[in-house]
Amino acid sequence: MMNLGVILGMFGGQEIILVLIIVVILFGGKKIPELMKGVGKGLKEFKKETKDDETEKKEDEKK
Repeated sequence: MMNLGVILGMFGGQEIILVLIIVVILFGGKKIPELMKGVGKGLKEFKKETKDDETEKKEDEKK
């Protein structure tokens, strides 16, 4: 599995800026905060479910 640092290491500053400019052009300045809010909620829910699953797995091992 690739490490995030390795993936981000493949891109330089110019490439990241170019991608950000394209995102702003496609979605507009007003939509970006809404998109990031949705992504944040999704990640938060994913982490919560993963943690709940690990807790459930540990409880099953104790039985």
